[in-house]
Amino acid sequence: MGFFMETQYFQWYSPELNRNMEMKVYGHAGRPVLFIPCQDGRFFDFENFQMTDAWAPWLERGEAMVFSIDTMDRETWSNKAGDPRWRIQRHEQWMRYIVNEVAPFIRQMANQRNGWSGFPGIIAFGCSLGATHAANLFFRFPDVFDGMLALSGIYTASYGFDGYMDQDVYNNSPVDYLAGMSGDHPYIQRYRNNRGIICVGQGAWEMPETTRRIAQIVAQKNMGVWVDFWGSDVAHDWDWWYRQVAYFLPHLLG
Repeated sequence: MGFFMETQYFQWYSPELNRNMEMKVYGHAGRPVLFIPCQDGRFFDFENFQMTDAWAPWLERGEAMVFSIDTMDRETWSNKAGDPRWRIQRHEQWMRYIVNEVAPFIRQMANQRNGWSGFPGIIAFGCSLGATHAANLFFRFPDVFDGMLALSGIYTASYGFDGYMDQDVYNNSPVDYLAGMSGDHPYIQRYRNNRGIICVGQGAWEMPETTRRIAQIVAQKNMGVWVDFWGSDVAHDWDWWYRQVAYFLPHLLG
């Protein structure tokens, strides 16, 4: 990399997951961002796939800090041969790891680096299945995640759990639980106050159908989330995600 960017590595034992979990942090100050890697991805993917370059202007200026963690997809969403009840319970453990362990760590570090006090909200960011998880965090925990950038996601849990459904699977399937949310649910006002962006292309390897459903639900319930569809030339690929980051970050961080 031809620029300076503060990078730190952390590892700790997760009581929720009963295993060691790793993390890298990019940047020295600014809004905290949690990056969820793509399917089966690792904490170093933000760097290995050069997403650092796309974020570099904001990281270098101290406008954002990105915290990149490990997925558990190999045990959960990708583990199609495994017992679906066990898999969704394992996924819920990962969600609790994020909310109960990672989020407090992020808040403490963001407060320290920025001279803040209180309760800074976190932006959830991801591409592909990482976008699915980022959107799920934003919609399920709006008091923790007050921003979202979800690129090329699939917003139904049927992607990982096929025909299996229980309450936990439902709680991880945004097209289902958002559709079932009453119009006076207190979360809806939170979504309006927060800043959420969902984007999908309509080109090669993209699957925009569930994004269209999210767009309909968001419009019907006036949730205040920006859902954007890019053209038929826009593929499910890193080169487009870099461009989308450059386009949307001024709106998200401004």
